Amino acid sequence: MSANSGRFPRQVSKATLHALGTGDGWAGGSRGHSAFVYRLGGRTLLVDCGEPVSRRLRAAGIAPDDLDGILLTHLHCDHVGGFFMLMQGFWLEKRTRDLTVHMPAEGLEPVRRMLDAAFIFRELMPAALDFAPLTAGEPLQIGQVKITPHPTTHLETLREHFQEKYPQGFEAFSFILETEDTRIAHSGDIGGAADLDPLLAQPLDLFCCELAHVEPTELFALLATKKIGHVCFTHLSRQHRENLEALKTQATEALGKMKVTFLEDGDLIEISD
Repeated sequence: MSANSGRFPRQVSKATLHALGTGDGWAGGSRGHSAFVYRLGGRTLLVDCGEPVSRRLRAAGIAPDDLDGILLTHLHCDHVGGFFMLMQGFWLEKRTRDLTVHMPAEGLEPVRRMLDAAFIFRELMPAALDFAPLTAGEPLQIGQVKITPHPTTHLETLREHFQEKYPQGFEAFSFILETEDTRIAHSGDIGGAADLDPLLAQPLDLFCCELAHVEPTELFALLATKKIGHVCFTHLSRQHRENLEALKTQATEALGKMKVTFLEDGDLIEISD
């Protein structure tokens, strides 16, 4: 496995992860918001659309027709803030392939209405744009890639305080992406380390894990007991970014020989045979 920065390569390894945006929920000058491109099983998948995802995709050499599917972990703006500009780009650049966007069910109608309000009418799209709800534990298939969504408790505190007034699902998801020979986990945003249990139940080639909503000591202790080829930390809080070198040392001491990367925008991770 390797990590580098650059344009998206032709598929020469089992899988690749291109970190387009690795920031947390705060606006910052050096990091974009959450957006990740996975390539495995001959498919190219975009997980989350934090801004400026459109610009980062183009800079990485990924054209609109290259994407085979979009997955949205939840509806916080640092994960979906670039979605509507991405859709405008698909319209203006005349994407020719049908596309399905998989997201929490509570977002389906608001997203459709916002596209209409922004004059991105489905009749203007050269290809079909569909939306499908994610269901916890129910796999979906994109080509050879099986994707299994797992719920996280990231929005549970908001649910407790606001669900009576705002009766919606408060859904957030993590994902397992797998083919016959590759298994990848993407944590999304979590509410605690226990949310990771279904992701870590089997060995992983690659684990992309957020580090803003869980204590590093607890997380590193959990990961040290698992079989993971390469763990990549993203979504670091400002506090962790300010103490990054100390955090890297702590991870090295806790995780031993496990391959570890603290992702920066533009990093490209390859999983070799």
